[in-house]
Amino acid sequence: MADSSMTIRWISGDDSQEDAFCVRREVFCREQGYEEVEEFDAIDREAQHVVVYENGQPTATGRLYRTEEPGTWRIGRVAVRKSHRGMGLGAVIMEQMLKRAGQLKAEKLELDAQCRAMGFYQKFGFEAVGDEHMDGTIPHKKMQRILK
Repeated sequence: MADSSMTIRWISGDDSQEDAFCVRREVFCREQGYEEVEEFDAIDREAQHVVVYENGQPTATGRLYRTEEPGTWRIGRVAVRKSHRGMGLGAVIMEQMLKRAGQLKAEKLELDAQCRAMGFYQKFGFEAVGDEHMDGTIPHKKMQRILK
């Protein structure tokens, strides 16, 4: 698990999102092959982004945003730099987003999980719904968690 050099910061669309973007650029673009035009979208401006810092450096991120369905929020772009995996930072991101969703009175959370990461999200109470689909070259499955 992360140590005392860890800090957590929430960033809204009005703040600089570059710390969140640099983690996503490293993980999704360089490592997994997504183009930046696929990775960054208009949702980034309305989403709330959480960033975990280790020794002042951004190491993990995720975003949370409201969907058009009343009471439903969506988690996305959960990423941990390769150099910091296995330290529990993904769990820190998810715990922060679940806490924030509760503060926002969310009734349901949705996400699109890479199929290889479904077990991670199941640990946080998410269940698979729907069929497998491709996002780029990576198979995904929609997951949800009912909060109320």
